[in-house]
Amino acid sequence: MANPETPQRVIKKYPNRRLYDTETSAYITLVDVKALVMEGGRFVVQDAKTGADLTRSILLQIILEEEAGGMPMLSTAMLEQLIRFYGNAMQGMMGSYLEKTVQSFIDIQGKLAEQSRGLYDSRSFSPEMWSQFLSGQAPMLQGMMGNYLEQSKILYMQMQEQMQQQTKQMLGAFQPPPKK
Repeated sequence: MANPETPQRVIKKYPNRRLYDTETSAYITLVDVKALVMEGGRFVVQDAKTGADLTRSILLQIILEEEAGGMPMLSTAMLEQLIRFYGNAMQGMMGSYLEKTVQSFIDIQGKLAEQSRGLYDSRSFSPEMWSQFLSGQAPMLQGMMGNYLEQSKILYMQMQEQMQQQTKQMLGAFQPPPKK
């Protein structure tokens, strides 16, 4: 991951849809921007004329290209559900929920990588040793997935609670005046 103190790299987007990396003084492609993301680099994409932040738009283009290629990560049903949340009272909470859920998944992945460090040397691990390692990992993986599911459940319950509170506040504002 990039150091938060590292200055952001500025990429300018020109009307001809070309991207210009001000750090390397060269034109780059979406593939290059994807590589920056994969490296954990900090960057911002700005409209060359207006200076408007276009970073999200460029990231969405990268996701679109990835989804159009090989094996998509997002099913049609999931995309339809995401679209239904736009304009819905739950839109803001859904974004937060998805972000926290993905972070939980990343944390689990990090813990697994940490526990399996040093096992990548194929010369030191026979198939029998891998089998023993994986059988020992099953309970740990079940525990981590259980924690992940529990965190997801808690986040969902918090989202529901927030929605109920907002509904009460909205309905409270529409109370009929007291009868005289």
